[in-house]
Amino acid sequence: MGLLSKKIDRRLAAYQQDLMETHYAEVDNMYRQMRAWRHDYRSHIQTMKAHAASGDWEAVRRYLDSLETELNTVDTVLKTGNPMTDAILNSKISLAKSKDIAVSADAHIPVKLGLSELDLCCVLGNLFDNAIEASLRLPPEQRLIRVYMDMKNTQLYISFTNFTAGKKLTKLGGRFRSTKGAGHGFGLMRMDAIVERLDGYISRNSEDGAFTTEILLPTA
Repeated sequence: MGLLSKKIDRRLAAYQQDLMETHYAEVDNMYRQMRAWRHDYRSHIQTMKAHAASGDWEAVRRYLDSLETELNTVDTVLKTGNPMTDAILNSKISLAKSKDIAVSADAHIPVKLGLSELDLCCVLGNLFDNAIEASLRLPPEQRLIRVYMDMKNTQLYISFTNFTAGKKLTKLGGRFRSTKGAGHGFGLMRMDAIVERLDGYISRNSEDGAFTTEILLPTA
């Protein structure tokens, strides 16, 4: 019993270390973006002040119009209808893009979820982290993660698809083999346990060139 307990503790420690490293990367990337936005903001203010000082109000108007167009172009913030889901997905999308991974996301949650925020964070975080880790094995131009979330009657449907290096993954003991180590496997076990506890459904499918995870979770 002592050896088993120590083994579980080691796996938990490895999993928590992975989480810490991932969260650090997310915060660091968001911090870099904030610094870039702050620099751009100052430049925009200085440009408009220069136009205003010369009395060229038409130039100010044109500059404001161009800023509005640019903001509409780059505004990729995902709004699902659920604040916690928005926070998780946008954080992960930002991290993925910092690693040259394209993300296509379509997520709509028109009702209040009965899931705990901890469960939701664990499920979505693991799904995204797994997809990011797998995508990094591909050249940047081939990296793509597709995310789809919507309600199916009274259940929340979640689908994550990422492209792979052309190999069909193999199963071991009913599970697809992990290539990231014990911590990664522990994360998958936690996610599966949450789905089972909530009386949900999870399916993983590996076809040549793509890996898809689909989850159904009751919302009440």
